[in-house]
Amino acid sequence: MFNVAVPYWELVLRSVIVYGFLIILLRMTGKRQVGQLAPFDLVLLLVLSNSVQNSMNAGDNSLVGGLLSASTLIGLNYVVGFATYHNKRIEAMIEGRPQVLIHNGQLYEDAMSRAKLTHHELNAALRQAGCTTVACVHSAILENNGSISVVPLSQIRNARQDAAAEPEQQKG
Repeated sequence: MFNVAVPYWELVLRSVIVYGFLIILLRMTGKRQVGQLAPFDLVLLLVLSNSVQNSMNAGDNSLVGGLLSASTLIGLNYVVGFATYHNKRIEAMIEGRPQVLIHNGQLYEDAMSRAKLTHHELNAALRQAGCTTVACVHSAILENNGSISVVPLSQIRNARQDAAAEPEQQKG
């Protein structure tokens, strides 16, 4: 239980390599939140975690080896979070940048295909924001966390009307 089959430094190094590899691999697959995962995406993540287990622990099933690997992963996650918070270039590399999907009623198909986003997923987000068509959308942005932010044209028109009415109210 407490006898480690491989050197401690090897467990740490293996955990670092697997963590880095998975960040790169998952970064390339797109922007979806866990709540937005299709069932096959969730199964992939579960199987992926099992498939990399032995590469991290080198067959060491000891308690100390598991705790050391887990501690390394949590430490790496903290370091990556700290680095992305303090450095915008690292943040863009790890988390990506928001992508404009719709601007002034114009749909950007190339952005949709790069994000591997279906029209069904986009239309669901538009309906949730109260928009029935792409033409009634001022902007729709795929955020880093996988959510889609939608600003309806009506909201922009109302804001402009309110801004225009404000100076008149100040005069009276």
